[in-house]
Amino acid sequence: MENKAVKRVNVVEATSLLNTDAVTIVDIRDRQSFEVDHMQNAHHVTGNNAKDFIDKTDKDQPLLVYCYHGNSSQVAAEYFSENGFNKVYTLDGGFDIWRTKNS
Repeated sequence: MENKAVKRVNVVEATSLLNTDAVTIVDIRDRQSFEVDHMQNAHHVTGNNAKDFIDKTDKDQPLLVYCYHGNSSQVAAEYFSENGFNKVYTLDGGFDIWRTKNS
């Protein structure tokens, strides 16, 4: 069953979200990929620091989660939603599409 608190967004919708709302951005890719390039102001969240991130982050602020291609972020988004985040978005196509459309 699809979680209503999690919504997939395309690049245009993500850009609009980033431009209009105070949104927290989460990059779940590996550290090396994050260090090479990531969305501005993105937090690198992994299994090692997820609990700390969840404990310290405002659950009412929208959360945009992305990975490489938009698949793994779905699982992560569900996890964040289950841990109290009210508005969770995932980037359809992931960072690869984002980089293509924003380079």
